[in-house]
Amino acid sequence: MFYLWSILCLAGFIAVHLSAKHMTFLSHIPRSKLLSAAGGISVAYVFVHILPELSHHQESFASASHNGSIWFGNHVYVMALAGLAVFYGLERMVKMSKGTGQGKAGVQAFWIHMLSFFLYNSLIAYLLIRGEGKDIAEMLLFFSAMAVHFITNDHALRDSHQDVYDRYGRWVLAGGILLGGLIGEFVEINEQAIALLFSFLAGSVLLNVMKEELPEERRSSFLAFLVGGGMYTVLLLFAQ
Repeated sequence: MFYLWSILCLAGFIAVHLSAKHMTFLSHIPRSKLLSAAGGISVAYVFVHILPELSHHQESFASASHNGSIWFGNHVYVMALAGLAVFYGLERMVKMSKGTGQGKAGVQAFWIHMLSFFLYNSLIAYLLIRGEGKDIAEMLLFFSAMAVHFITNDHALRDSHQDVYDRYGRWVLAGGILLGGLIGEFVEINEQAIALLFSFLAGSVLLNVMKEELPEERRSSFLAFLVGGGMYTVLLLFAQ
């Protein structure tokens, strides 16, 4: 049963990406309330679920460092910062590329962007299998948070790359999900490595959500963001 649910969740992630080109209703200004609610859900998952988990993992790193086996402190928080910085750099690269084109990023920027999100999706799929695979409830919470996050990401990527994303990009990202799921099925890494991967994901999710919600021209819905985040927070608290 558990294996079946994991397959269904991976299939759901792939379906989100492949259907991205059909979600034209998300492209209106002011920003779709669904996108703002999705952003709230993703941020709530990071703050209410992932960050407390990272605090627990950081304690295990700290105890290991006292024994001399690890020399660098605050691992999980540095990795979260790295995740945020990496995707901030990618966003700057794409914006600079768009400034030299006709409203969309160049070919080189597109493939760098796709490779980065291919790895990002592989990480999320791997963590679905290995990181949040303690029970079906946790897996479904992770799936729901990341699925709506993918909707936000797909919308942003289509805005940056336009038709080339529909032709190639969505298939690349779906392939990332498939690869990550396969690796998760056959490769298991230790708990501390899982903690570092979750840390990187936390910083990445925060940047990818906020870069879409904060710009004034998006005319985002604060109420939808608040409702999405609030309702998902309540759900997470009851599930703990």
